[in-house]
Amino acid sequence: MGLSSANTVVNEGFQFCIFDLRRGQHEGQELDKILFFYPADLPFSTQLSVIGLSEGLITFTRIFSPEAACEVIEAERHSHVFHQAEPDIWMVMVVEKSKESDAIWRIDALRRVLKEVHSLFVMFHGSIRSLLDKEPSGELVRSHLYAFIMDYLSDFLVGKKIKLPSFRDCLKERGTVQMLTVGREAALEVQSLVRVLESCAGNAPCYSLVLFQDLLVSTTLSPDDTINLFTYAVLRLAPNALLSRASSWSYLRKGNTASQIAAASVMASSGSVSEQFYGSRDTSPHGGERSHVVRPLQHNKWYKGTDGFLVTDIWGPEVGSMVSATPTVLLHQTEERMYLCVYQHKSLTLILLFPISSILNGEQGISVVKQQIVENASLKMLKVEEKLSKGWGGENAYHVGGYRYLLVDGDRNVSRASPPGKVTTLTKESLISLSNLREEIDLEKSRAKWDDPGHEKDLEICIRAKNNAWVIARTTRGKELYMVLEKANETLLFASDAIEKFSNRYCSGAFSLD
Repeated sequence: MGLSSANTVVNEGFQFCIFDLRRGQHEGQELDKILFFYPADLPFSTQLSVIGLSEGLITFTRIFSPEAACEVIEAERHSHVFHQAEPDIWMVMVVEKSKESDAIWRIDALRRVLKEVHSLFVMFHGSIRSLLDKEPSGELVRSHLYAFIMDYLSDFLVGKKIKLPSFRDCLKERGTVQMLTVGREAALEVQSLVRVLESCAGNAPCYSLVLFQDLLVSTTLSPDDTINLFTYAVLRLAPNALLSRASSWSYLRKGNTASQIAAASVMASSGSVSEQFYGSRDTSPHGGERSHVVRPLQHNKWYKGTDGFLVTDIWGPEVGSMVSATPTVLLHQTEERMYLCVYQHKSLTLILLFPISSILNGEQGISVVKQQIVENASLKMLKVEEKLSKGWGGENAYHVGGYRYLLVDGDRNVSRASPPGKVTTLTKESLISLSNLREEIDLEKSRAKWDDPGHEKDLEICIRAKNNAWVIARTTRGKELYMVLEKANETLLFASDAIEKFSNRYCSGAFSLD
């Protein structure tokens, strides 16, 4: 399983586990509590030691804070990051404090990784608890968690090492969506398209997300479901995600794409022990036989069909047929299982969801709906893509000269930031200073949340970094603005004036002090 040792991932300094406090409480049954552990080839005694320490820390902190779940414990050599994903089901990341230049991170950024992988897992497979209830031995949930999280971690591979979000990512906010700004005329065209798509489903409800490039244009889903599907679209469905597949096609014929190597390298960290305990990455033991494990985060598994819809064989063949089954997801808000259909035209991606219970004749019914969409909405989709393309300013559309910024609207779960290519022009000193500042803001927000839950605290912090750059944070009424001004080498008044101009022009004055 996996590649040779020459391509094996280097695992030092990073451990990731999921365990259930309700399981393994009797002597001789301790392994039952382990649902996932990375690296899986560590001895079970070491895995149990890490989980036992985590349990002890959770129990100890509850003495002092019974209402607030443990989030982080800082030790001399390690950071222990906690997330209670479900009642009594914990996800823990243990990260070694290293002298490496990039080993500087924000705890909230690491917790957002834990939250994201759990949210995506539930969207495809349902809750961890529901899988345990379905198959109490834990073999079913272990095989699903193992395959899913290994595929997820492959996105963090740089060479042979897993690189977690560091100070270099301080102008990004995981768990938010990035919106495309559109004019009134284009917005009306998008609304018209959504209505046509809904009519194509007949009496069945139809939910939709419209994306242009990697940006959200429209959604009819709840905020949580929008974030989950938007995240998946950017990871695997949007044109930029599919482009890597097309650009590596010549290698694909040889079975050697970079993403395949990445995923296989992560998988290679498991040995015979994980084969037995976590199950194969493609099958799971259930009901006395090996069943197919759906791996929606596999790379290079989506491609465009002749009718414009994206197709994949990830969900295996339809029962009694050689035709690939239509993908499905579980909505967070309604807990309803939905068919997932994705249509793409150039830079436009449409994600359409239909309740399984509302589509007659299953796969045959979905084929009819797709045909209706192609016949009745194709021209609308072409027109919308054309209008959005004309108004699109390119990858630097949201660059503001002289500023490097991150704008977060926590109430709407929306963020906007300087383009990545512009952020790379910042010095290391500026990025580290901003990362440290954001850590302070995170702590203040956490304290305020428990001290006075009904009141949001307004904050403003300006710091002069060692390289004379101004590093600034302002928070007010659920909105946050983080900024680096490397050329503002005058005075604090100069930097403050620059923020006022940015707030008035791009934030409708939300961060102005007037």
